[in-house]
Amino acid sequence: MSPRRNLLAELFEAVEAETPYGGRSVTYEPVGMAWLKVGQARRRERSEAGGSLEVEALTAEARADVRLSPGRVLRFGGGDWRIRSGEVVGGRSILNLERRP
Repeated sequence: MSPRRNLLAELFEAVEAETPYGGRSVTYEPVGMAWLKVGQARRRERSEAGGSLEVEALTAEARADVRLSPGRVLRFGGGDWRIRSGEVVGGRSILNLERRP
């Protein structure tokens, strides 16, 4: 079993807007912070339309908070991790996080 460590993470929401030239821009608005207990990162392949994509994945645990919803981004340890899914068990959120290496 891998050791788990506690980290303070910043929580962001991606906000898309149309540029004056017809393109799209994405900015990340801060939503809050959360203490996470994170496990060991592992690499895996995820299938998407047009091929497969290599990603790093890990599981994290935090106090239950409605702001920890899929699609939002947690920033910790020098990287941005997208919340792919999560569930609340006994007052704790179990989150599945991914990022591109």
